[in-house]
Amino acid sequence: MSGGLPPIFPGTARDLCGEDTVPLGLVFRSRSKDEQAAESTATAGQPKQPRDPQAPKGRPTPKRAVAQSQRRAAALTPVSRKEAAKRQREARRAELGKQREGLAKGDERFFPARDRGPVRKFVRDYVDSRFSVPEFFLPLAVIILVLSTMPSPTLQNISQLLWLCVIVVMILDFVTLSFRLKKRLRERFPDENLRGAVPYALMRSLQMRRLRLPKPTVKRGERP
Repeated sequence: MSGGLPPIFPGTARDLCGEDTVPLGLVFRSRSKDEQAAESTATAGQPKQPRDPQAPKGRPTPKRAVAQSQRRAAALTPVSRKEAAKRQREARRAELGKQREGLAKGDERFFPARDRGPVRKFVRDYVDSRFSVPEFFLPLAVIILVLSTMPSPTLQNISQLLWLCVIVVMILDFVTLSFRLKKRLRERFPDENLRGAVPYALMRSLQMRRLRLPKPTVKRGERP
């Protein structure tokens, strides 16, 4: 060959002295391949986590606690205003059901504020232990109303007389209940706030015994 240079074969590189130095594959090796090999070696030593089927593609799988909290938050997040109102009604209905069940069982934890305390407990027992005419007001009112619709003038007069008698008896019962209850409350609770106790007793005496809430805990004639 011209110039006296030794031949260069494919795959090797020769210096000016004609000796083999470095293979061409090592000289022209892509740097990106080296980086990919290093990354694959680093990730091979890390344990693989099972992919959550609900996790979006291309994102890391969340931990179990994080995934559960996300699902819980998604379940509680209302889809629309109508859905939010429906859930509020259901929660309110469930709360009222618990409160009514607690009232029926006599559990004071579920009592409303107006029914709590030793004073209100004594008032309920005092009213439930006595026989009162106002608790029969609704049945008597239905009877009187039926009599007043009869075509007979005699029955209509009787219904008016019954109305007058029921009103007078109820007033006398309210007055007697108020005086006696005030006296007992002053003796039993001299240092307690008794405000609202008498109206509370009057409203309870108007209800039929089996329909009262909280349920009566004393028998008729039993001294509280």
